[in-house]
Amino acid sequence: MTPGIPFIDLGAAQAELGGELEAAVSRVLDSAWYLLGTELEAFEREFAAYCGTRHCVGVGSGLDALELTLRAAGIGPGDEVIVPAYTWVATWLAVTAVGAVPVGVDVEEATYNLDPAAAEAAVSEYTAAIVPVHLRGEPAAMDPIRAIAERHGLFLLEDAAQAHGARYRGRRAGSLGDAAAFSFYPAKNLGALGDGGAVTTDDDELAAQLRLLRNYGMKDRYEIEAAGVNSRLAEIQAAALRVKLPRLDAWNAARADRAAAYGAALGADERIGLPSPLAESEPVWHLYVINHPDRDACREALAAAGISSLVHYPVLPHASAAYADGSWEGGAFPVADRLAATCLSLPMYPQLPPQAVEATATAVLATL
Repeated sequence: MTPGIPFIDLGAAQAELGGELEAAVSRVLDSAWYLLGTELEAFEREFAAYCGTRHCVGVGSGLDALELTLRAAGIGPGDEVIVPAYTWVATWLAVTAVGAVPVGVDVEEATYNLDPAAAEAAVSEYTAAIVPVHLRGEPAAMDPIRAIAERHGLFLLEDAAQAHGARYRGRRAGSLGDAAAFSFYPAKNLGALGDGGAVTTDDDELAAQLRLLRNYGMKDRYEIEAAGVNSRLAEIQAAALRVKLPRLDAWNAARADRAAAYGAALGADERIGLPSPLAESEPVWHLYVINHPDRDACREALAAAGISSLVHYPVLPHASAAYADGSWEGGAFPVADRLAATCLSLPMYPQLPPQAVEATATAVLATL
């Protein structure tokens, strides 16, 4: 980590929690019950209630949440799944893992999220699902995307890995599709002490199938009903998440304050492209991403000033070695390619000092 202004400081959140995390972990240790116990059951109830859904099913990671939901929905070989070209590769990998074909489509320049018109154009007789991503904590345009799914009878799975607590037209991410996949990777707005994930849904049958698949496909001990996997959100992780969940809205509000400060400081220079969430959305600012005409030089200048930054994502899924099978021609996704070449993520976390925002903005402007 670069000395000075870190990109994220997980220790700051832990310090804010005092001894509550330690107490939660001790509670699990004292119980001597580490998997599929009362902490997980309680967290699943609490997170479902928070998202406004009937069910939450805890699993081992965000990628597992995506993959197992597609499997539970019956999506597999012979199916196509529409995914945004600009996203973390996990969105595509989940589709590949179930034997389906990821069909990438371009994104909207303002939000980096799935372009509904491009999604509509990509629907074929083989299309089985759409997976919009609420990238950077900014909800995708779910009304037109849902309309596409309903018109063509497609399963609608939100990739909400970066959107814990975000709202679209007043409804939480996680309640906007047929199901939603969350990641609890430590750096997320709601992060565990390691890997973790969950699926939220109102579909009773889908939730039951997910609970089966995450635990070897086992209904009762040694009664295997499906070819499942081992992907269970551990009791310690659930206990830690229960400590953090009541603070999520306040932490998201603090992120919004930092985002507003960045916007005020950087908005006067038109050469800097700023985030532009949908008017009908309430983003949670998992990342604060700008577009800079000379991104790499800006990042080097920030590093020299002791300011950490990251690039999300310089190599998009279709351009990675994982998908180097000739399916994607160069220039297939012009908006996504342009964003990948110019985007830069600035420091963002709830405890980020206001003076750090000011110093970062000043350093960015000095590179123009």
